[in-house]
Amino acid sequence: MLNGWIAYQTIASRLYARSGYYQSGGAYGFRDQLQDTLGLKYLDINFMKKQIIKHSKHQFKEGDVEHWWHEETGRGIRTRFSDDLLWLAFLTIEYIKFTGDKTILDIETPYLEGQILEENEDEKYDKYNETKEQESIYKHCIRAIEKSLNFGENGLPKIGSGDWNDGFSTVGNKGKGESVWLGFFLYTVLDNFIPICEEKEDLELVKKYEEIKRNLKRALNTNGWDGRWYKRAFMDDGNILGSMQNDECRIDSIAQSWSVISNAGENDKKYIAMESLENHLVDKENGIIKLLDPPFEKSKLEPGYIKAYLPGVRENGGQYTHECCC
Repeated sequence: MLNGWIAYQTIASRLYARSGYYQSGGAYGFRDQLQDTLGLKYLDINFMKKQIIKHSKHQFKEGDVEHWWHEETGRGIRTRFSDDLLWLAFLTIEYIKFTGDKTILDIETPYLEGQILEENEDEKYDKYNETKEQESIYKHCIRAIEKSLNFGENGLPKIGSGDWNDGFSTVGNKGKGESVWLGFFLYTVLDNFIPICEEKEDLELVKKYEEIKRNLKRALNTNGWDGRWYKRAFMDDGNILGSMQNDECRIDSIAQSWSVISNAGENDKKYIAMESLENHLVDKENGIIKLLDPPFEKSKLEPGYIKAYLPGVRENGGQYTHECCC
């Protein structure tokens, strides 16, 4: 499986056909195919390099990106998803770490341009045009990071119409909700991109990002902490996801795991959070690790279309298996 079949499936199904048992749209997902190349770097690093370059061309000049698009028609969807754009910087960092090749930062590609989403508009499907202006991948990454520096009253990044869990479509689409997981992800990107800014002698950015990092870590370990684990999100209506007070979605795995991956979690909290993950989400009898538990079904919480899935299916408690998750 690991040495052959999974890699074959990733290349044939995910990158070339862009199809699967449950999703046969043929579209490129901005985060999806970038993630798929993470595991392929051990076979051929050019998969990752080509994907970074391709996806950079589907970033708007404002910094946000198409959530997905069809290459054949040039049509795609502009959304308020809050994590998509950061995967460009994350993959660029990973490419440089793995290869030592920093020349990718200087490759120039265009942006997309088109109508900005209206105040109460979550998404817009359209054909967007390339700009004549081209900038380096380095500048593309900075535009993505800058667009992501949009914090709420708890000091955490706003979740918009979804983060890594697409099903959280109404957690923060009114403009107030915040994502704890996104805070850890943003911290990871900043932490690894600051040395690149230093090499480029962008010292004002270094100073700015270091301060944001400090404030973000403080917010994650105070407002984001629930006593035995990290919360998952704050909703527009004031409800909290991933809290021990909840009947559903009491604990979410990615907030706990990324507190460790990002190194933003305080030491004692990281250990307590991972112990809670093991106690509540690792189902040894069935051989699965749940994404969240209990899944959404009957509670008053209305986090979005995640609740339309059966308990334990897809985003509602199940695990996806992109290359970066395997």
